[in-house]
Amino acid sequence: MEPVYDTVIGMARTLWLAQGLKFTISGVENVPVSGPGVVAINHTGYLDFTLAGIPAHLQGRRKVRFMAKQEVFDNKVGGPIMRALRHIPVDRGNGAASYQMAVDYLRDGELVGVYPEATISRSFEIKGFKSGAARMALDSGAPIIPTVVWGAQRIWTKGHPKAMGRNNFKIAIGVCEPILPNGTAEEVTQRLHDSMSTKLDELQQMYAQWNGPYPAGEFWVPAKLGGGAPTLEQANALDAAEAAEKAARRAAREQAAGDDAGKN
Repeated sequence: MEPVYDTVIGMARTLWLAQGLKFTISGVENVPVSGPGVVAINHTGYLDFTLAGIPAHLQGRRKVRFMAKQEVFDNKVGGPIMRALRHIPVDRGNGAASYQMAVDYLRDGELVGVYPEATISRSFEIKGFKSGAARMALDSGAPIIPTVVWGAQRIWTKGHPKAMGRNNFKIAIGVCEPILPNGTAEEVTQRLHDSMSTKLDELQQMYAQWNGPYPAGEFWVPAKLGGGAPTLEQANALDAAEAAEKAARRAAREQAAGDDAGKN
């Protein structure tokens, strides 16, 4: 029993009920009843992780330890909660410690949640993957549990207002067959990318059958489906520009700090 985690789950379910969210969930049987698993999640919005934990909860009330950026743990309110839930802080300037913590969790039989895309996909398609999920699986012997969430971007995503009130949105969650850690990190990563891309296509098609045709021009609908989201190529260009801008600001701060130190 984990009182804090169970309380957070209860609060999340209450919020979903108040919002009128409607779920269709498939592939719960692909989550191991016991033992480790790298829960690899696509990233379309800020609430993906709360929804991606549902299949594990349905499979024997299992809990997922998510990897999240250090800034969340530094927050005075969120930090203590994240630590109580035994999630894993990720310092992007020194990722070795968080990586080792994740591998240790897996060796202890935990489910560890990761975003192979690293950042939110503005196109709402599957971006290129980092190899971290594959390397964790290879180092720990744990299978990868590909998990795809579709529709969460309607609630809260990058660059668009939140819709946290009663919205009656539909959310689709699909868990793919586990990927065993066989081969190189590159080979495992490619199998993971292929699996999640296929599942996303399935969920997108099913969503249209369930929810009706995709509205043309809507921000949350991918360009390939007639929506207003940027294409994958356009989104990658936006990400690259944003990364360059952040790097420039960081370099400027470091330069300013060095100049101040020189004056003292």
